[in-house]
Amino acid sequence: MAESTDPVTATKTPKELIKRFYSQQEKRVETYDLFEEGFRTYLDSAPNYDFPLYRQLVNAVTNTFQSISREIICIKTELNDSHNMKELASLVDKVQDKEKSKLELTVNLQLSEKDVKDNEGVESYVDKVRELKERMKGLQEEISEVLEEIKYESEDLYEDDRVER
Repeated sequence: MAESTDPVTATKTPKELIKRFYSQQEKRVETYDLFEEGFRTYLDSAPNYDFPLYRQLVNAVTNTFQSISREIICIKTELNDSHNMKELASLVDKVQDKEKSKLELTVNLQLSEKDVKDNEGVESYVDKVRELKERMKGLQEEISEVLEEIKYESEDLYEDDRVER
């Protein structure tokens, strides 16, 4: 069994790793909520946008997402290398890729929403926001589907919990 170089995942069981993965996903959701709330505040400050405050928020959110990403990569590596759970590791990696796409789409959506605010009545900006929101909805559904696959793939890890009840 390979030794983990990350103290967060070192000597963790697959069950503990999956619990940690879900904890990081919850942290992601909370960070997105904070990001959205801060963006709404930024938009509400139009036309005299408080860009320095928004830049601080973007920096904090970026640091949080990077931290989450590093930990999830460690979890994936530990599942794959130390526990030979290649399918589960692959699904964790798939979520990671989709979350990266979601963040990029979130930024594009925010920029487009600012364009709508700055150019009221210009239908092309409104159409762009509508298109991006549809793409976001689809991407969120894809992430949910992969999370369901992880739940299914990791069911056996919780077998002991069901027997003890």
